[in-house]
This record gives sequence, structure tokens and C-alpha cells, in this order.
Amino acid sequence: MEEKSDLDVEDMNMGIVVSEFNYDITQMMLERAQAHAEFLGVEVTEIKQVPGVFDMPLAIKSLLKRDDVDAVVTLGAVIKGETQHDKTVMSHASRKMTDLSLEYEKPVALGVTGPGMSRMEAEERIERAKSAVESAVKMYKRV
Repeated sequence: MEEKSDLDVEDMNMGIVVSEFNYDITQMMLERAQAHAEFLGVEVTEIKQVPGVFDMPLAIKSLLKRDDVDAVVTLGAVIKGETQHDKTVMSHASRKMTDLSLEYEKPVALGVTGPGMSRMEAEERIERAKSAVESAVKMYKRV
């Protein structure tokens, strides 16, 4: 197989899984991710909306199984509440995302912000969606 150059991503297809929880924030993250993928020349083949970050693994797996998806970007905002729920959600969801990436040998980029952040901090981190797209592209080119 021919090695991919640092600039050659025209043939790359990406899926995006985005959480509906904290919709006002996650939809702005989705817009940034889509625009950045287009800027980089990456085709977004499908966007899957899920209720929350904890619900992402099943949608991620369905995308990773597809031949027209080379990488998956996850987008969400896990905001601190009155309990430690945010830490539990992030811990389990991120672990499963890593497991799926290894199982399918395709990049799964963590574009989920949190835990332990306030709503204001979540708003300040919306641009991190672009970083997740870049991470997926870099890993795709390197593996």
C-alpha cells in the first residue's frame, strides 16, 4: 500500500458523531468541524446525532464498519453538574472510543470537551472541534 503524503487527503472520508445534549454548543461545534473538514479537502460522508456523549459508541461503531468512512470525529460538551456524573460519562465514553478505534484500526478523534467545565468554558472550547478534525486527518495519514 502506498504511503499517504501530508497533503493528500482528497480521498479521505470522515464520519461525525455529535451529541444533542447541550445542543446550542454542540451544533456550533458541528458547524466548525464541517467547515474545517471542507477546508482540508475531507469528505464528510455521514453525521450521526446521538442523545448524549455516553450514547456515542454505538453510532461510532456503525460508522467504523463502513467502507466509506476512514475516520470518525466525536463532538460533545460534558458540563459539570451538581454530581460527579460528568467524570463518569467522560471516562467510560472516551475509553470505549479508544477501544473502537483499536478494534477497527481507524482513527476516532475525541472532540468532546469536559469534564469539570462550566457552560462558559464549554462555549470557549467550541473551536476545539477543528482540532478533532485535524487529529483525525493526521492519524489517518500516519496509520
